[in-house]
Amino acid sequence: MNTSGADENLVDGSARLLGDKPVGALGFGCWRLVGDNVAEATTRIETELECGMTLIDNADVYGLDWGGKAFGESETLLGKVLAASPELRPRMVLASKGSIIPGVPYAANALYLNAAVDASLARLQSEHIDLYQIHRPDMFTHPAETAAALDGLVQAGKIGRVGVSNYTRAQSDALRHFLKAPLVSVQSEYSLNHLEPLRDGTLDDCMRHDTAFLAWSPLGGGALLGQDLPPALGKLLDALAERESTDRAGIALAFVLAHPAKPVALLGSQSVARMKAAQKATQLTLTRSDIYALIEAAEGVPLP
Repeated sequence: MNTSGADENLVDGSARLLGDKPVGALGFGCWRLVGDNVAEATTRIETELECGMTLIDNADVYGLDWGGKAFGESETLLGKVLAASPELRPRMVLASKGSIIPGVPYAANALYLNAAVDASLARLQSEHIDLYQIHRPDMFTHPAETAAALDGLVQAGKIGRVGVSNYTRAQSDALRHFLKAPLVSVQSEYSLNHLEPLRDGTLDDCMRHDTAFLAWSPLGGGALLGQDLPPALGKLLDALAERESTDRAGIALAFVLAHPAKPVALLGSQSVARMKAAQKATQLTLTRSDIYALIEAAEGVPLP
């Protein structure tokens, strides 16, 4: 049997594009970047950038979990880092998100978005956000209103690019229809513990529209590193990790990077050592056989 091409390495560690802006295959998610220790936060951000993780993804609601105490806390801490070390800002693609309001819970109307972006800019101590995403869809604001507000913010120079997070394909299409600016990113959960984007058309849609896919929780919130996994998946992860001289985290990240949509895997670890180790995932080898075996082991049923 001719298996030419079947054994090629699918893991792609090259740069991705957010519209016209290149970013690394791995990015840093700031949901755990909380507190007020500027020195420690600066070390983390410097490490991410040194490791090629140029997309720094924040949100105004970050700070209400992972030990944080206030809405906007993560943006505030990152803003202090940028104020103390302004040379870091040109090295990163600064992203933030808005639309989650505790107690509401969602708003993406024009009045809210204009105020939210201004507040994020103040906390980030920046004049410009490179990528601004609607964090979760507000189903009771017409997408035309959301689109007009985002276009206005782009024209005002407050945001550079527009994206969405946790949107369905239909919701993305509706917003894209009314936007003048391109929709450059879709951010959703994706990992061996959450394969829905493979099945629901999200990744296919990103390829169709040349939209960057940003994968949050690529390690399944740490579940892929623990013991509560389907036995077959745990065994296969360990076997591949041994073959590739890495660990489960490396294989799980390489799996995300193997899709032809060229996802960006967003990492939230606060460990400098883990961040440096994660960079090796871009250099691992996973073939089609490896990828499909991982999917079968994760879902517990053979592929048809």
